[in-house]
Amino acid sequence: MPSPAPERDPRIEWRSAAEIRSRFVEFFAERGHTVVPSASLVPAGDQTLLFTNSGMVQFKDVLTGVEKRSYTRAVDYQRCLRVAGKHNDFEEVGRTPRHHTLFEMLGNWSFGDYFKREAIHWAWDFLTRDLGLPGERLAATVYSTDDVAHEVWQDEIGLPPERLVRWGDFPSGDEKNWWRMADTGPCGPCSEIHFDRGPEFSEGDFCIPDHSETCPRWLEVWNLVFMEFELHADRSLTPLPAPGVDTGMGLERIASVVQQVPTNYDTDLFVAIHARMRELLGHDPDAFEAERFSYQVIADHSRAITFLIGDGVTPSNEGRGYVCRRILRRAVRHGRLLGRTEPFLAETAKVVIDTMGEAYPYLVEVQAAILGAIAREEAQFIRTLAAGTNLLEEALIPLTSEASVVGRQAEALTADAPVLPGDVAFKLHDTYGFPIDLTVELAAEYGVRVDRAGFEAALEGQRERSRSGKKADLRRQAEQAQLYESIRGRAGDTTFLGYETTTTGARVVAILRDGIEYEDLEAKGDEELRTEAGAAAEIVLDETPFYPEGGGQIGDRGTLRDADGRVVFEVEDTQRVAGTQVAGLIAHRGTLRGRLAVGDTVTAAVDPERRAHTMRNHTGTHLLHRALRNVVGERAKQAGSLVTPDYLRFDFPFERGLTDDERRSIEDEVRRIVREDRPVTIEYLPMADAIERGADAFFDEKYGETVRTIRVEDYSFELCGGTHCRASGQIGSFVITGERSIGSGTRRIEALTGAGADAHLRDKLAVLDQATEAAGANTAEALPDRIATLQAELKDTRRKLREGGGSRSVAPKPKDLRDRVETFDGVSIVTFAAPFESPDAMKGYARDLRSALGANVVALALDADEPQVFVTADETAVAKGISAGELVKLAVGEIGGKGGGRPEMAQGRGTKRDGVEAAMAAVRAAAREAASRRR
Repeated sequence: MPSPAPERDPRIEWRSAAEIRSRFVEFFAERGHTVVPSASLVPAGDQTLLFTNSGMVQFKDVLTGVEKRSYTRAVDYQRCLRVAGKHNDFEEVGRTPRHHTLFEMLGNWSFGDYFKREAIHWAWDFLTRDLGLPGERLAATVYSTDDVAHEVWQDEIGLPPERLVRWGDFPSGDEKNWWRMADTGPCGPCSEIHFDRGPEFSEGDFCIPDHSETCPRWLEVWNLVFMEFELHADRSLTPLPAPGVDTGMGLERIASVVQQVPTNYDTDLFVAIHARMRELLGHDPDAFEAERFSYQVIADHSRAITFLIGDGVTPSNEGRGYVCRRILRRAVRHGRLLGRTEPFLAETAKVVIDTMGEAYPYLVEVQAAILGAIAREEAQFIRTLAAGTNLLEEALIPLTSEASVVGRQAEALTADAPVLPGDVAFKLHDTYGFPIDLTVELAAEYGVRVDRAGFEAALEGQRERSRSGKKADLRRQAEQAQLYESIRGRAGDTTFLGYETTTTGARVVAILRDGIEYEDLEAKGDEELRTEAGAAAEIVLDETPFYPEGGGQIGDRGTLRDADGRVVFEVEDTQRVAGTQVAGLIAHRGTLRGRLAVGDTVTAAVDPERRAHTMRNHTGTHLLHRALRNVVGERAKQAGSLVTPDYLRFDFPFERGLTDDERRSIEDEVRRIVREDRPVTIEYLPMADAIERGADAFFDEKYGETVRTIRVEDYSFELCGGTHCRASGQIGSFVITGERSIGSGTRRIEALTGAGADAHLRDKLAVLDQATEAAGANTAEALPDRIATLQAELKDTRRKLREGGGSRSVAPKPKDLRDRVETFDGVSIVTFAAPFESPDAMKGYARDLRSALGANVVALALDADEPQVFVTADETAVAKGISAGELVKLAVGEIGGKGGGRPEMAQGRGTKRDGVEAAMAAVRAAAREAASRRR
């Protein structure tokens, strides 16, 4: 049943979602708020989140005080995705009027600036004045003890008591109207604003704002969070030195209010998607309402996959890519429920881009890549469904003999209908991505029920295994984080000096091993304390020249020396272990060679040669990126990279492999820039200025308000925190060593620079010299002609062999083997081994033998370094109990191989050439024995 439409209020003027969004931003910009662009759905530098699931994600470090920005007031509209963890709306999407995977959050922020009074007044003014909502249709809730917020609403805004409700009791566990970032950290009371949809939506006689969670009359539209406390592990609270404000209003919800429609899915953010699906399906309005659930799933998921792929998340079997694939496949599934078996999601994604492109221009810029990725994944899933259907039918057919009725609906099946085991349904789901509801539907057509309980048990077992592993990982991570934060609290952040120097004096501020902190540590005798992932021996210094892994570049290696110049610690890896990319501790992980104590002064020295190789590869990566986009188009933007001293790796979205001409063009362009020795300059700029000037930024990197840019003069311009050459000429050489697919719509290039490229080319030339000599060419330039001559000679030789009777050069004429035919118990057999030209030639010779000699069993062996066996048996032989398949199994045992086949024909191969004659003897003996048993 569709949701009832609210009674139209003539005082509320219809406005588009785009207008609401722009009015919100303008309203707060006029009140001194800096307009901050929406962050990517992929949280930059935050490994605790799979996706950006709220407006506060990009401001988390500002809220906690880790990061400082030039502004204290901000306004934004943030794209968000909720499909995992605490905020997981996936299963509810389409079923309810307001749940979504992707949604937009309008927010205004105060970082130690204004507080409750201003936040409440501005929220009221925007809703009642800018959007024109009648004040008497608004209500508010406040935290039970928040007298300040209550007084502002009551005494200054003028809300009557019946529309102002106190909620929550945080100390006792009731967290209504209370917001916290995590188990510890900033938190505080909040005030929610609710809209009265009308008495016709009341459920029962008692429906007031504090029942809005269960009564559809009251719709929460805006949440004003007042962060004024620090929450400690014992749940005690202490006031924050600079309280802040974090508000969030869902655009889809407020649009449903302003446009006076019953659900979010009836707003102009969704109706165009519905309209396109109706066109594709030929549905009228009544058919749409009858199938509204599936329509809403498709509309929501079309938005989600469009934004995800636009943000660089392509469908795959891991992490974020798996979520993208799951969302897309659920949409395809609902398309099938509507009767659509042809691809359609690229069409609905076009509508999403048309609707959202003005607010999110990047969607338009990468439209071709988005639509291409969707089309490929949808086509792949359609093939998967076909394969899964075949496997399912194989499992169902044996059960259909028990089924009394075929073609029923699942609900119509009787209790005594045959049952498809739950583990079979789970395998289809887990291995092939086959939706369980589709399994139920197809099974019902065969009159078979599905063991849903068994399926759910198998699924829950998988989830529990996953949860157990995640819980253990999270526990270890939490323990490590607490340790690092303790160190950071007393010693401060590590100062990074690696841009200016590779050697510096430093003071040891912490020593750790296996998650335990030591005051001093010593390598005794020959014992080495070796670094292991997750349980490393680590040294934290007050300042360091060692570059910590980040931005695709791996960490530096080198040494720590004591005052006497002795190596006391070999640094094998460097990692930033706490905070963000702009603040935190830097840990030096490696092997202890002597004694170290907290407070010691050491000389920290980076391996200079290794650093130089890494710099060449990093600057080379920037040149490769620019050259690649110049050659194949701007859509080939970096999707991942790895910079090491030995090689560089670059991932980019592209639907096909590079052609030879494209690859040569890229190499030629990079080498030209290297030869021109262009200056490489570093400049720190405000983020907005850098983007405005054309700097490339990447979705998975964390950037501060001020960013470091790397410019190769008149060529490349990127945001980057890595180490680089001073000029492009220092790269020396460049060569692409490989290019391949690493997943749906993503390619990977591997390349070398400097000495590595020189060595690679030198090795290639050595192989060329060897090939020239082996082919008998005078020079490398003459090699192609010489190879062509040899190929022509080989082709002619093969022709002559064929004209001379195929295998005549290695085998006699078939009639000449008449004396090799053995007959016993009415069965004739001939065996023969020879170095046939090919397996096909051997099989042809077998046909000739049977035709010429009339043998019932023909067994041949290819006498070669990798011997093969081929056996045929006619009807007479098979009737006598002789099986070609069984004969081959015996024969391959003599040549160290495997094989088999049908009773009439079989083949096998092995590795022991000296066993060929024994294999033929084994065939003769086995055939004789089989025939004698049937006397």
